[in-house]
Amino acid sequence: MNSASPAIRHPEKIGRADSPIPRKPPWIRVRAPVSPVFGETRGVLRELGLTTVCEEAACPNIGECWAQRHATMMILGAICTRACAFCNVATGSPERVDPGEPGRVAEAVATLGLRHVVITSVDRDDLDDGGAGHFARVIGAIRARDPATTIEVLTPDFLRKDGAVERVVGARPDVYNHNLETVPRLYPTVRPGARYFHSLKLLDRVKQLDPAMFTKSGLMVGLGESREEVHQAMDDLRSADVDFLTVGQYLQPTPKHHPIDRFWEPAEFEDLASMARGKGFLMVSATPLTRSSYHADRDFDALRAARLASG
Repeated sequence: MNSASPAIRHPEKIGRADSPIPRKPPWIRVRAPVSPVFGETRGVLRELGLTTVCEEAACPNIGECWAQRHATMMILGAICTRACAFCNVATGSPERVDPGEPGRVAEAVATLGLRHVVITSVDRDDLDDGGAGHFARVIGAIRARDPATTIEVLTPDFLRKDGAVERVVGARPDVYNHNLETVPRLYPTVRPGARYFHSLKLLDRVKQLDPAMFTKSGLMVGLGESREEVHQAMDDLRSADVDFLTVGQYLQPTPKHHPIDRFWEPAEFEDLASMARGKGFLMVSATPLTRSSYHADRDFDALRAARLASG
């Protein structure tokens, strides 16, 4: 581990004024985890020294998912080199890459009995390849341990990391996910370190490299976007031939994070799902609590079935 500066939870880096967190509407509330299986899942991850985005990003679905032994592994450490205004993951100088992590991830996947696993990471702008090689090693370790397990990766944008996308695609995950997160107008305040059209190009590049690989992307609503802007983002994703779209409600982690503009109602998510299906996505998940890896195993089965049905 390096002698890094302390991680910062608040992405405004001290400057942003507090924005009070509004009370959640009834359709957004979740129960506290009580299942004994939740504790078993946590125990496996703690014993193997693994990090999950479920905890680091304060996912509201952690109780439900861990009660089913589903956990999304977050590799390359728990400290991100970027400071997105929506994200609860710590910002700071990251730790060194752990060469033993791929093997431990594979062991966790086997111990939890996962037939489909989602692997994500923090941004690692400090690494020459952005961490792409480590993604490939994790995929290889899981394949070696259980070739039947299907693998979904949710990668950073690998901005200015030539060859990184090619390295991950070459490891042949079953699903390549990269989230747009929001509409282009909001990028300067919500994702200041990222570039909207670079993210679109990344998704398009995956399809160029392997037209048969499923691609996936996600949007949040409630950050201040308009319905028309969301529809345009859908069109942009379809222009990159993205197969699977997720849309969920943004939830403000702390008063220091980007404020919630509004809570979209369940009926509005149904309208978004209908619109997205009409635009040609093979699979759409749009609910207030939808997150990138929520029900990912079930949705992957539906995605494969949809491709078969489409010919």
